[in-house]
Amino acid sequence: MKRELDSLVTQMHSSGVSYEEAVRSFKRQYLREVLVAHKGNQCKAAEELGMHRNTLSRTMAELGLDLADIRAGLKRPPRSERPVFSVYRQGYRQG
Repeated sequence: MKRELDSLVTQMHSSGVSYEEAVRSFKRQYLREVLVAHKGNQCKAAEELGMHRNTLSRTMAELGLDLADIRAGLKRPPRSERPVFSVYRQGYRQG
């Protein structure tokens, strides 16, 4: 993982990404990952991050993270949009 991080930092530096933007991007992605892991539950995410839920909420607002967008990505698609595995269903019924 250290090599991947080193490579990312090198790419960002050579691309001219400012320090502030690099930190902002990292924070945004890291918080998003923790929130997804906790299915959008801010209390659990804040506990894992070692911060108060209000601080997490404020930081999310500063970074432009929308909890509704995070939760929307976790929902199952409507039944009409789910893939149908008819071969498996037929085999299951016959077997």
